[in-house]
Amino acid sequence: MGCFQSKHLPQSDLVPDQKPGTILGILGKPLEDFSKLYTMGNELGKGGFGVTYMCEEKLTGHSYAVKSIPKRKLISEDDKKAVNTEIEILKDLSGVSNIVQIKDSHEDKNFVYIVMELCCGGELFDKIEALVKSDDYYSERDAAEIFKSIVNAVQICHSVDVVHRDLKPENFLFSSEDKANAKLKAIDFGCSVYIKEGTELKDIVRSEYYVAPEVLEGKSYGKEIDIWSAGAMLYLLLSGAPPFGSDDEIKEGKLDFDRQPWPSICLSAKDLIKKMLNKDQKKRISAAKVLEHPWIKSEASDKPIDGLVLSRLKQFRAMNKLKKLALKVIAEGLSEEEIKGLKVMFETMDSDRSGSITCEELKTGLHRLGSKLSEAEVKQLMEAADVDGNGTIDYIEFISATMHRHRLERDEHLHKAFQYFDKDGSGHITKEELEIAMKEHGMGDEACAIEIISEVDKDNDGKIDYEEFCAMMRNGNLQPHAKLIVH
Repeated sequence: MGCFQSKHLPQSDLVPDQKPGTILGILGKPLEDFSKLYTMGNELGKGGFGVTYMCEEKLTGHSYAVKSIPKRKLISEDDKKAVNTEIEILKDLSGVSNIVQIKDSHEDKNFVYIVMELCCGGELFDKIEALVKSDDYYSERDAAEIFKSIVNAVQICHSVDVVHRDLKPENFLFSSEDKANAKLKAIDFGCSVYIKEGTELKDIVRSEYYVAPEVLEGKSYGKEIDIWSAGAMLYLLLSGAPPFGSDDEIKEGKLDFDRQPWPSICLSAKDLIKKMLNKDQKKRISAAKVLEHPWIKSEASDKPIDGLVLSRLKQFRAMNKLKKLALKVIAEGLSEEEIKGLKVMFETMDSDRSGSITCEELKTGLHRLGSKLSEAEVKQLMEAADVDGNGTIDYIEFISATMHRHRLERDEHLHKAFQYFDKDGSGHITKEELEIAMKEHGMGDEACAIEIISEVDKDNDGKIDYEEFCAMMRNGNLQPHAKLIVH
């Protein structure tokens, strides 16, 4: 059956047997044997709470994506409510062309399953790369058409009082590989919530680069946070780089329209971005008005955008991976003196002595330390710290997430990390050495390594020397939000 090789879900995710029969589960309906309905295929992606696989329906042979959520992670009533809310939102958004469609939800004694349409046309940036590789080119008009699909999804969500809360390029996939007819679909509604008119939210839910300033500042917020996130994505689509590289820059909210390619981008596009990235959330443009903006409707230029935009996009995707990996490598080499009480803290949180911390253990441990973090904030910290995406935080990931950034970036630590990548001790990191390191951690391939080399290699000798490596590590902010930082 091609890629549909039967998968056995990890035994560590099992919970004690429940009685068969008519016992109702988390979803409020009888438990059933999912393996009798679907054959599980290849893994498609990992999140803070679940893993998404390809699956095949046995009755019809049709292919779908299924989000598999271990019930051992759904300990609290809030966790269980969040899963039901995600399913309810997807059902309410059924039939909307720019939103992934739910087929059904199931539950057995160990897992909750959300079966959805399979979007196999690649991520947002893959489409742009494909345009440039073909005889076509990438223009403002292309960006406007792509962005219109994004805002369509946002506008529909907002019209039924849903806030997505995790808008980012990775959460938009094309429905198929059909260049002419593929639809761009919003996915992953795990952080989404209903919000009634006149009410506001306070949970800190964030994606690096796309989070709105009011969220970072702990203020109440509403649907406007999705507009900010979408505006940051538009800036990225047109320039190849995010508008802000750190939390402080987001809070300041100063936009840079001076560097390339902005001087050649039409004023109408910059006007729209300014209206979407207005620091005052009450003055931020609505999704409906974005769709009516002149740049979206008619003013986007059809002239090719500077080729450096695609190059920047590829480098931006790759660099996020390398920085996280390098920080993990540094954390692995820290001495007992340098990490002091963090080992004890980890062992205290790891209540079942499994060697890793689940989301529930993290929440309980932080609560004991006097933290007032909400469920959503803990989930976001979990996802930020979980470098390998397996749903738990191991010891090294915990150290990486809790150490002061400036300690991790001291010269002696950076030198150790550089030596880790510089396998032959030549004083340079080659493409081959970088590729080996990234493959060891499941974080990239040859193409990813090439993109990183091209970004970091300032003297164009095809290798990364120590100075270039340090400059890369000290540029920007990729660490989780400071809530986990131990002083």
